Amino acid sequence: MRRTVRAVGAASAETVWQRYVRTDCWPTWAPQIRAVEAEAELRAGMRGRVVPVVGPGVGFLVEAVDHEARTWSWRVRIGPVRMRLWHAVRERAPSGAETELRIEGPAPVVVVYAPLARLALRRLVSRGSSERAR
Repeated sequence: MRRTVRAVGAASAETVWQRYVRTDCWPTWAPQIRAVEAEAELRAGMRGRVVPVVGPGVGFLVEAVDHEARTWSWRVRIGPVRMRLWHAVRERAPSGAETELRIEGPAPVVVVYAPLARLALRRLVSRGSSERAR
């Protein structure tokens, strides 16, 4: 199953992009993430593990990162469940940013994950997250 979620907020596109690029920032805007065990900055080929607030760790592999286009994709795995996620950040006129996430995976997992992802994206693009991320 494939589902797309989006959020628009007051933070600049560059601020939002930096919140993605710096893995230590992920817990500041994604309430389901307690920690990230990975390199400090996203890069293609990077492997790591997301430590959720509840449940087992989620292994991941970053497939692609395009800093100029502000897009990146990764594959995540929990036991036999595998998902692919594609992220994009865009400028929003006259100010602010929009972020988009495409989620691909087993239907029950995508249906459960999409509302959590939407909440995280709203926090990602909010101006207040920048203060928490600093």
